[in-house]
Amino acid sequence: MKIDAHQHFWIYNSTEYSWINDSMNVLKRNFLPQDLLIEINNASFDGTVAVQARQTINETKWLLKLADEYDFIKGVVGWVDLCSADELKKQLDGFCKSPKFVGVRHVVQDEPDLNFMLRDEFLNGLSILKDYNLTYDLLLFPKHLQVANKVVKMFPEQKFVLDHIAKPFIKNKVIDPWHEDILKLAENKNVGCKLSGMVTEADWQNWSASDFYPYLNIIFEAFGTDRLMIGSDWPVCTLAGNYSAILNIVIDYLNDFNAIDKEKILGSNALNFYNL
Repeated sequence: MKIDAHQHFWIYNSTEYSWINDSMNVLKRNFLPQDLLIEINNASFDGTVAVQARQTINETKWLLKLADEYDFIKGVVGWVDLCSADELKKQLDGFCKSPKFVGVRHVVQDEPDLNFMLRDEFLNGLSILKDYNLTYDLLLFPKHLQVANKVVKMFPEQKFVLDHIAKPFIKNKVIDPWHEDILKLAENKNVGCKLSGMVTEADWQNWSASDFYPYLNIIFEAFGTDRLMIGSDWPVCTLAGNYSAILNIVIDYLNDFNAIDKEKILGSNALNFYNL
């Protein structure tokens, strides 16, 4: 089974999706399961993990409703208020009634405080996730990696996955200090990584597959083949190419890998990580 471990849905409006600026007009419309189903069928993928795009409880409810309606949505990584001691357990108790609620994400990259993840209330929220058998998606910029390393060391039994290889500066071909910080983060065996979101860190109009290989080489050196999973970041990826072309960046990179490793990265690692 091939699994796209990272995609989004939304009903567009300019207020809730203010991050979609005028350079991203292609994203200023609705992106719904029936749209993605066409894409995954064309790419011969079997299922996806839908990930939150807004920090609202209502979106998490909506994603779980979509997952009930569409079998190809194998799991939902939603948003809960990790910083609210009063509400968090109530939210988790409710969402975990759905077997497709598999993980949690907070948009840390947008937090003005570089040390946001080290706040006591956030750490307390993270400490609860293991009790519910939930994963945590790390949405970061390179500048957050050192803090993330501190956080994941605090919770060695908690499963974490790094989204979008931490968004290195691919367009400008910058490797360091991202390289060093990735190697340190990957020393924590409870952390995986999604091979996703790379194309939007490159030149949207003029990228080639070779632009990503120096970064992929480092990621594979750091995480090996047991902790990596492919993701499209659809529909954000459509800023720079079509669905199949984006997935093919990783698929083509895997050409010389053995069949077992290909199967892991294209599906079974995501199935195991998220308990799909």
